[in-house]
Amino acid sequence: MTPAQKPALKLVPPPAAEAPAAPALKAVPGGKAKLQPKGRSYGDLVAIVISMAIPVAITAWGASYYFATLGMRLRHPLHSLLKPAGTVGLSLGVLGFALFLFMWLYPFRKAVKWLAWTGPLGSWMRVHVVAGLALPAIVAVHAGWRFDGLIGLGYLAMFVVSLSGIVGRYLYTHIPRSRNGLELSMEEVIGERRALITNLAAATGMVPAEIERRLAVDPRPYDGLDPIRTILRMVQDDVQRWRILAELKRELSRPNAGHAALTGTELRDTLRLAREEMKLTQQVRMLDATRKVFGYWHVAHRPFAITALFAVIVHVVVAMWIGGIGF
Repeated sequence: MTPAQKPALKLVPPPAAEAPAAPALKAVPGGKAKLQPKGRSYGDLVAIVISMAIPVAITAWGASYYFATLGMRLRHPLHSLLKPAGTVGLSLGVLGFALFLFMWLYPFRKAVKWLAWTGPLGSWMRVHVVAGLALPAIVAVHAGWRFDGLIGLGYLAMFVVSLSGIVGRYLYTHIPRSRNGLELSMEEVIGERRALITNLAAATGMVPAEIERRLAVDPRPYDGLDPIRTILRMVQDDVQRWRILAELKRELSRPNAGHAALTGTELRDTLRLAREEMKLTQQVRMLDATRKVFGYWHVAHRPFAITALFAVIVHVVVAMWIGGIGF
């Protein structure tokens, strides 16, 4: 089929209002369609980098202090600034405590429905993840990279919670959700996939059946897998999706009998459509297994979070009243 013979592109209506809108095709003068896929947001990554950069920069600046023995620290010129009760150390402690308490507002937001006016669950989840990843580094600098007694127990629990939070976030992203963080119904998922495949067919000139065949990931079921093997299979599927996208990019970048070569923004947007379709297909196939593992994760995650909360509150109370720290 030559470009001149290519049939008119059909506009695909978006799925239900709560579902994330599929990338649409917008008609422009001259009969050519322009892809308008959903763009990626790097706000979370920027926030994580900035929040991690602050404690890392302070650690690099005060490396001579942090590597010194306890006796040498007392005579170090930076001791008044970097000790836990010092200007920098105490400021980071206050920041860490505020972030830690803020993180506990996320489960409260999930449990209390009338708090919906504070924002969608998806946004709360993103802030929760950013705070959880930055918190161990901030608290470590506040403690002067020394973890003795109760603060050591609290830090260990906090570190485990942070690591498990990475796993939890990975599982969370493998459940189909709308923009507000609510899980999609199967009807919404079907509508989303139909729109993605139709738009891909219009962009590439392939028939929908060919697109589904080309983007198919490992079809083996997840039934009967234990939690560890389920997560490993998820990672394998993610790697396979990356390989399929790389192969599709090479094919679409060169002309053949089916279509002209795609370049620049057109190629990037088409690959983004393909990525969304494969991701949604994978999420549906592993949905039951993901929910099961996510339930196990909640059971393991909660005790460490409660332990960290208890240790942090006791530490703050002791530091303020017995240790004589004031503001």
